[in-house]
Amino acid sequence: MSNAMELLRLNLSRVRIPEPTNRIYKQECCISFETPDCVGWNYEKTGNPVYLHIKQIKKQVGEDRPLKKPTLLAIGVDGGFDTHEPEFEETHNIVILPDYVTLPFPSVELPEKVRLAVDAVLMAEGAERKEQITAWTADKKQISQYAMNLEQIKNGVTVPPSGWKCSKCDKTENLWLNLTDGMILCGRRNWDGTGGNNHAIEHYKETGYPLAVKLGTITADLEGADVFSYPEDESIEDPLLAQHLGFFGIDFSSLQKTEMTTAERELDQNTNFDWNRIQESGKEVEPLYGPGYTGLINLGNSCYMASTMQVVFSTRSFCARYYLNQDLRKAFETAPADPTVDLNMQLTKLAHGLLSGRYSIPAIQKDDIANDATSISKAKQEGIPPRMFKAVIAASHPEFSTMRQQDALEFFLHFLEQVERVNAGNPALDPSQSFKFGIEERISCPSGKVAYNRRVDYILSLNIPLEQATNKEQLEAFAKLKEEKTSEGKEVSSDEIVRPRVPLVACLANYSAPEEVHDFYSTALKAKTTAIKTAGLISFPDYLVLHMRKFVMEAGWVPKKLDVYIDVPNIIDISHMRSKGLQPGEELLPDAVAEDEGSQRLMANEDIVCQLVSMGFNQLHCQKAAINTSNVGVEEAMNWLLSHMDDPDIDAPISQGSKNDDDIFVDASKVDTLLSFGFQEEIARKALKASGGDIEKATDWIFSHPTASTSADMDSMSTSPPGVDAALADGGGRYRLIGIVSHIGTSTLCGHYVAHIYKEGRWVIFNDDKVGVSVDPPKDMGYLYFFERLDD
Repeated sequence: MSNAMELLRLNLSRVRIPEPTNRIYKQECCISFETPDCVGWNYEKTGNPVYLHIKQIKKQVGEDRPLKKPTLLAIGVDGGFDTHEPEFEETHNIVILPDYVTLPFPSVELPEKVRLAVDAVLMAEGAERKEQITAWTADKKQISQYAMNLEQIKNGVTVPPSGWKCSKCDKTENLWLNLTDGMILCGRRNWDGTGGNNHAIEHYKETGYPLAVKLGTITADLEGADVFSYPEDESIEDPLLAQHLGFFGIDFSSLQKTEMTTAERELDQNTNFDWNRIQESGKEVEPLYGPGYTGLINLGNSCYMASTMQVVFSTRSFCARYYLNQDLRKAFETAPADPTVDLNMQLTKLAHGLLSGRYSIPAIQKDDIANDATSISKAKQEGIPPRMFKAVIAASHPEFSTMRQQDALEFFLHFLEQVERVNAGNPALDPSQSFKFGIEERISCPSGKVAYNRRVDYILSLNIPLEQATNKEQLEAFAKLKEEKTSEGKEVSSDEIVRPRVPLVACLANYSAPEEVHDFYSTALKAKTTAIKTAGLISFPDYLVLHMRKFVMEAGWVPKKLDVYIDVPNIIDISHMRSKGLQPGEELLPDAVAEDEGSQRLMANEDIVCQLVSMGFNQLHCQKAAINTSNVGVEEAMNWLLSHMDDPDIDAPISQGSKNDDDIFVDASKVDTLLSFGFQEEIARKALKASGGDIEKATDWIFSHPTASTSADMDSMSTSPPGVDAALADGGGRYRLIGIVSHIGTSTLCGHYVAHIYKEGRWVIFNDDKVGVSVDPPKDMGYLYFFERLDD
């Protein structure tokens, strides 16, 4: 003991007391998901000899612990599905390397500096936990700005405790009480004909009365009541709800709950058909263990990341880069001083965690210990927690650092961009290149001349042509049934619903089909005209990712999910989609050569300027507003003007102060909002510029300019032959389906993601930490489809 204490004192100068701002990782090793040799590696690299050893022993959990019914369509958060996270008891020791000399802690004999350092570490909130601790505050109901000063009309209305009916139809369910005038009206109609007849929201549009409460959700516990704000378009908290109900004679203390809240109904819908089908609930799923069959623990709505990364690491390119050709020690030695912020290190750590099989072993449950025969069949693996990977990949994207649900597509694209960035110095090692391919768009002008535009992408985003459904007769019969039941005041049951079935080949054909481009400026005709655009691929990547555009815009600019099946074959051939490039006899449109510098400058539309001036705005300001919104219209220009009145250069002459299209500021958060709707970033930015930064106007602009990107970007015309960029992988056009990322929920920003991957001749389900043989893979319900190119 005395020799150990003396050794500690000799190394006291290397002990550091952490500051409150320091990040302290104590739940997880920075290099691997266990600590076999990593402490020794760190000593060799840094020379730091003194370590705190925290040993955790799992606590036994009582078998009679009640399971709470989820109230949120979320996992691993308060109110969501329970992840059964274990609890631990800890013991602590001081360890001095290289001989691993050990001293117990706590001990009064330890130097004060060591005691202070250890206390600071133990008392500090772990960096892993700190990143999650306030993650869901933003998703809690907010107090409505309309609640505190809500107008209530004295019209003699008294609401009875039961027996309610819509004032405009015969609906007796899904009824909402408007808190201003006491009108009882039915809720919104669902896509399948269920729900109400939209009378409550129509009443709001007619009167502007903002708040309504759902009858049947009011009980003595007013916090559980479902109050909706129409102008804010979300469920809200009304602190004065008791007073507002009392105005109409409602005694809430005696009321019983008879209806689901909006959130509960969404949860119930998603935990029925979709949830059960995609997760294969109710089926006897055989658990799988070993290399490539390791689950990922849900960190709280991290399933979008887990499902995507499982498919990514099933590809040969990522497996080779971060597992087969790179070990943990090599990655650690080449990492910066803090390996937790190094993407290369954390990808290597994640790859070894998923692919080594070291962590894919049965975790024998307590109730199985007495019977080993049943324990093997019932045991499930614990999986690994990808906390540090999530932290480093989200560092450049704030939304992914939250515990809110995210779009798996947006995450996949962000992930590949980050991988490409960190491998920029050595492109030959970059595994993201296996997903990259070239797209060529051909524009045919009425003059007979053509233009070509090339770009690269990681995904092929496909519209779903519902008119190409193969079960039209069944859909027509279902439409009649729904109409009959609606007229009778009945709802269609879930097992009666018929969904459109659209072949994947129809979606691919729709992508390549000729498309009209309106207001295309022809340099040959020197005028705007209607051109024809077609698109094709100039290279076929090693891995082709198809994104199904299942989300459309509904009233209030809310993204909603298309309820449709996609019939996807195991093998596809897209050889016909290869672009042929400039053909013999084709003549390119001439380059746009301006006669002088002034001809290149966009001039303000005089009609827009005159209308704004008549409203009292400054002439110069009005000209700038018209120019910066591309002369789209008066309303867009006025929105821009109102949001830029305080710009320091607003009074500068146009020759100095006007902004070209590239210089117009676009709010990144608004771009992200449009991206969540499924629009491409380039289109989102262009729409926001054209609409003065207004999201609703930008969305409307996109729908009214479906080919805006083409008409505006045709300045880059390709005169090169149809050869493929040498940096892009290329091969034949036949592909085999190897992975599916499916989504459960009404929006990409809620619900749950699950992956199905074809491994070793069978389909495997990866549902967070649950991994097993897939009995019925939902190939027709995918959101992202991953295909591997077949070698000819």
